[in-house]
Amino acid sequence: YIVPDVAYINVGVRVDADAVSDALAANNIQANAIADALQAMGVEKSDIQTSNFNVYPMQDWGPDGQISRKYYVVENTVMITVRDLSKLGQLLDTVVSSGANTINGISFDVQDKSAAEAEARDKAIEDAKAEAQAIAAASGVTLGEIQTVNVYTNGVTYPMYESKGLGGGAAYDASVPVSAGQLKISADANIVFIIN
Repeated sequence: YIVPDVAYINVGVRVDADAVSDALAANNIQANAIADALQAMGVEKSDIQTSNFNVYPMQDWGPDGQISRKYYVVENTVMITVRDLSKLGQLLDTVVSSGANTINGISFDVQDKSAAEAEARDKAIEDAKAEAQAIAAASGVTLGEIQTVNVYTNGVTYPMYESKGLGGGAAYDASVPVSAGQLKISADANIVFIIN
C-alpha cells in the first residue's frame, strides 16, 4: 500500500452560442483563463495537455414539437498533471473560478512504482515459498530444487478507501476537500518445486 504523489484531472470548458465562431471565441477565452491560472499556481505547461476538443450543432425543441433554438457547442478538455498534492484542492477551486464548468474525475497514482512493485514481488515469492513448505509438510514430503518461478506484477494501482469516507492516506487541507487515500500494488508468484 502506497500513498499517491501525483494526480490527474480532466478539466473542461463547455460553451454554446448561436454562431460557431462566437462559441469558439468564448470557449478560447475561458480555456486561456484556466491555463493562465494554472501556470500562476506553478503548474508547468507540459503538465497541461489537451485531451478532448469537440464542436457540434445542437437543437432545442419546444413543447409544440418545433425547433425552438439552433446553436453550436464547443467543448475543450485538458488533462492536468498535479505533482504537488498539497495544492490539489486549491487548484480545483481555482480552475472552477477561472471558468471550468466540467471536471471529469480525479485519478491518483505514484510517479515511480518500481520500489513498491519490487516489494510486492518479493513478498509474493516469500508467500509462495511458505505455502509450498506448508503443503509439503502436510503431505509428508520435502521440497527439492525450484524448477520454475513466474511472477506477475500488476502495474495498475487500485485506490483503497476507508469505510468512513475517503480517508486512508494523505489528506490535504484545501478549499475543496480532497483525500488521496492509498493505492494498492499487487503481485502474484507461482513456483514449481521438485518433490523429494
